[in-house]
Amino acid sequence: MTEVEPTPVDLPTWKRDFPYQAAAEEDVTRREFARYLVAGAGVMAAGNVGLAIWTQMRTINTGEPRPIVPLADVAIGETHLFRYPTDSDPAILLRLDDTDVVAFSQKCTHLGCVVFYEAEEGRWHCPCHEGNFDARTGDVISGPPPRPLGRIDVEIRDSTIWALGATGGEEHE
Repeated sequence: MTEVEPTPVDLPTWKRDFPYQAAAEEDVTRREFARYLVAGAGVMAAGNVGLAIWTQMRTINTGEPRPIVPLADVAIGETHLFRYPTDSDPAILLRLDDTDVVAFSQKCTHLGCVVFYEAEEGRWHCPCHEGNFDARTGDVISGPPPRPLGRIDVEIRDSTIWALGATGGEEHE
């Protein structure tokens, strides 16, 4: 039995107006395509949620104790950039006075942009979304950041500023 070719009257209007065929044109239906779109959006949303959870739970104060910079190299009211706890983690310290030094992760807790010190305002500032943090404590002053900057425990030992890491300096006091 031979297959009968449909006559132009039997065809839907859109097929008469667009009579072209492509190989495997029936492989993906509109419904399947919509499912792929929804699944892809779900995977992206789950990835974003996972990333947000990871950044909220991450702690910066986990490295080994190590020297950062000689105290004399950082003037009072000035900052010094360094990497801690790993070489891929930007950090910044601020010398407040003769004996006080604070250090924080340089990544904003909102979206990870770089923060910098604004001496005239006495704060850490994130220019991406106008987030501001207290210079001494790293607490959020204004803007969208959900939590304080990641604090790095530091101390002055023999005229050198040290990052203390997870030990917190208890064994070195």
